[in-house]
Amino acid sequence: MAPAEQPSTADSSATIAWSYRDFRFYSAARLIGIMGAEAQAVGVAWQVYQITHSALALGYTGLALFLPGIFFVLPAGHVADRYDRRAVLLTCYGLQAVATALLLWLSLRGLHNIWVVYAILFVIGTGRCFSGPAASALVPGLVAKEHFVNAVTWGASVFQIANATGPMIGGLLFVASVQMRTGRLSGAPLVYSFTLVALLGYMAMMLQVRPRGGAEKKGFTVETMLAGLRYVMGTRLLLGSISLDLFAVLLGGAVSLMPIFASDVLHSGANGLGLLRAMPSVGALTVSLTLLALPIQRRAGKTMLVCVGLFGLATVVFGLSRNLWLSCVALVVIGATDMISVVVRSSILQLATPPEMRGRVSSVNWLFLGASNEFGEYESGLTAHWWGAVRAVVIGGIGSLVVTGAAAAIFPALCKADQLTTESLRAAETELAEAEPVD
Repeated sequence: MAPAEQPSTADSSATIAWSYRDFRFYSAARLIGIMGAEAQAVGVAWQVYQITHSALALGYTGLALFLPGIFFVLPAGHVADRYDRRAVLLTCYGLQAVATALLLWLSLRGLHNIWVVYAILFVIGTGRCFSGPAASALVPGLVAKEHFVNAVTWGASVFQIANATGPMIGGLLFVASVQMRTGRLSGAPLVYSFTLVALLGYMAMMLQVRPRGGAEKKGFTVETMLAGLRYVMGTRLLLGSISLDLFAVLLGGAVSLMPIFASDVLHSGANGLGLLRAMPSVGALTVSLTLLALPIQRRAGKTMLVCVGLFGLATVVFGLSRNLWLSCVALVVIGATDMISVVVRSSILQLATPPEMRGRVSSVNWLFLGASNEFGEYESGLTAHWWGAVRAVVIGGIGSLVVTGAAAAIFPALCKADQLTTESLRAAETELAEAEPVD
């Protein structure tokens, strides 16, 4: 089914993606859903730290979200390519809504068993594992091919708006209270109530989306599941961009340790945590809006490498800072540089992948993203447990700088990537393949 509205493909307006009805509903759904998820992340992190006062316990929250990706990454990609992607998303968000409702109920009863939280986070991570590839593969069916990069950039802007507001809402709600007929609602239960409403809002919006493009309808076999992994391993641009993000963010991630910095280093409390969590999104949103007016025209790969290096440097500054506002500035830079990397990587992922394989390739990408984000939270918690939060962040930032230099040498395809178009990216890949010596 084609989008309800078809603007001229020659239109190069910075807002062209919004002329597609399905993109508008999809973006509204993402805005609501991500705001709820980010608010919940703040609530869970603060609640876990209040109960345990342990960096390792915070790390386990990321591990619980990441583990489903290990078990389900290949089936998730196959499901995204075989079944109606909108239906997959609705099912996954329904599962997350049930898990959030359970968190709410347990918190109202007085939550003290931290392992129950990890079990619920595993369920939420399972929903995200299947929804991620489906959502990524859905976007090309919402707009014309010529407007895809514009849609990716706007999608990143929506993501960052939600990422900026969601943590602040979570921090404010955690210290607020609302009088209900059954009593006063405050703290984590209030945060989880907001998240539950947001997830239901997401599902209502997604019911209005009618994407074009159908499923591949191939049988469920090991061969079809492994096809996405083989494609990524054989495509230098994809492997290089995904690997760079994996190791740079895995080493340089500081988000999971923000409750420690807010509480013990910067002494700013729950409101400070919400502020810190929002700052990367403020930087990312500023850059994404700039990219809409001044999109990346040339040298996309080299730009990505430079930005990942700056990401590592800003992480070191954040780790060393003892001033709340300097820490906020460092996090703004972290978000800004990461946003450019996201736009380049997301464009390469979709433009260099055949439409019938986007679900399976996206599932591999989501596993790498999970490794760099959720597993990165566990890694940060573990290293903070060993060395302390400050040393863990500083060493991780230095590691990101080292990884950037190594990626430039190991994946020359990244340096070759010029324009973010299907033709340019495939030409760069072909040039490198032809340049390799034949055995």
